[in-house]
Amino acid sequence: DAETLSDPDEAHRIAADVSALERSVDDVIRKARRPLREAPRADLAAVARERTAFWAPLAEDQSRTVHTDTPDAGVPVPVPVPADELAAALDALIGNVLDHTPHGTAFSLTVRRTPDGRAELTVADEGPGFPDPGAAPDRGTSGAGSTGLGLDIARRTAEEAGGTFTTGPAAPGSGARVTLAFPLPLTPPPRAHPAGTPSGPPAPTC
Repeated sequence: DAETLSDPDEAHRIAADVSALERSVDDVIRKARRPLREAPRADLAAVARERTAFWAPLAEDQSRTVHTDTPDAGVPVPVPVPADELAAALDALIGNVLDHTPHGTAFSLTVRRTPDGRAELTVADEGPGFPDPGAAPDRGTSGAGSTGLGLDIARRTAEEAGGTFTTGPAAPGSGARVTLAFPLPLTPPPRAHPAGTPSGPPAPTC
């Protein structure tokens, strides 16, 4: 039991790792239950806003400033991931910040469309950063020495959807940044009209 340890820092680390492990197990179970024929799609911007709102009270309790930058509610950002898996990945990334950076550390969440036809989700914080940025994508390590299972959940969510997972400093020499990139669905071309057929609505008849 982590609470029985005499070292508060060690107890906090173990409790955080157990929480991350529980999220990882839940993620595996959720994927195992998903029907193979399912072709899911979720609005990345909407899920990002919803999960940020969910974590806002805890962030406030920890004296953190949270900045969210997403497209307006009327501008969906569809990605080929079930909404529950996308939420789990976001929870893992935000939870990683809350668990492994000092209280008062600000963080941000950004969703954007890229010119090359992708949707990007970036979670960045002003904490100590990754001790080994080159190893973070493979091992899922965090800035406070955790086993980083939360980052691994996010990595697998992006890669299994045909996307990418990258990490690095949020600013030169400081902070941590995690970016998930997903392919956007192709926009179908406009329907062709037979020659001589007007493309607009039919004219009113008298």
